[in-house]
Amino acid sequence: MTTQSAIEWTEQTWNPVTGCTKISPGCKHCYAETMAKRLQAMGARGYENAFNLTLLPERLAEPLKRKKPTVYFVNSMSDLFHEDVPDTFIRQVFDVIRQTPQHTYQILTKRADRLPEFFSHYDAPQNAWLGVSVENRKHGLPRIDALRDITAQIRFLSVEPLLEDLGKIDLNGIHWVIVGGESGPKARPMKQVWVVNVQRQCEEQNVAFFFKQWGGWGADGKKRAKKQNGRLLLGRTWDCMPILTAATQ
Repeated sequence: MTTQSAIEWTEQTWNPVTGCTKISPGCKHCYAETMAKRLQAMGARGYENAFNLTLLPERLAEPLKRKKPTVYFVNSMSDLFHEDVPDTFIRQVFDVIRQTPQHTYQILTKRADRLPEFFSHYDAPQNAWLGVSVENRKHGLPRIDALRDITAQIRFLSVEPLLEDLGKIDLNGIHWVIVGGESGPKARPMKQVWVVNVQRQCEEQNVAFFFKQWGGWGADGKKRAKKQNGRLLLGRTWDCMPILTAATQ
């Protein structure tokens, strides 16, 4: 089903796949895993298998029923490019995206190595934004290179949770960067200097920068409730979205 999203950079979520497996440090305290187990306990449809990967073809048609232009985050509870999701099903998801040009779809993956091969024989629809997660240098930065190799209207990075300073980042071909700290009782801290390093490079390379949240640790390095830490960075909010131009190809 599609649901209203509390995620600051999208409007609705659409989950034709649920469940996933952990592949890198960013997955350690996965919010979707916790939520899936809670939904299973509540008897919610689609979560009978908790966080085990599950294809839900009955959900494919849901965006077709909505006429109002909407920004969808696809598979907030999974990873569309998980190794156990067949290419045929991924194509079905993108076929729905192509059939609903009034909507915008944001697709985020940690399985970036699958992107070049898939899109070598399938053109991404113009209304699909494709992104990769970047939590650290070892696992995250190589994903940017794989993303850069594909043709997409918008290519974006979700730098959340940011677990260390990323150093120098090549943002060539990237249109949007989202940064956020980890939430939850076991949240790992994010230092302000790490965030500022990303923000500064976005500014230098003319890339839209969106600061989502501090999460469980504030800019002062103290642990407290997420809401108390807020979203201010250097005294202001950063809500920049990518601008669609003829160059974003």
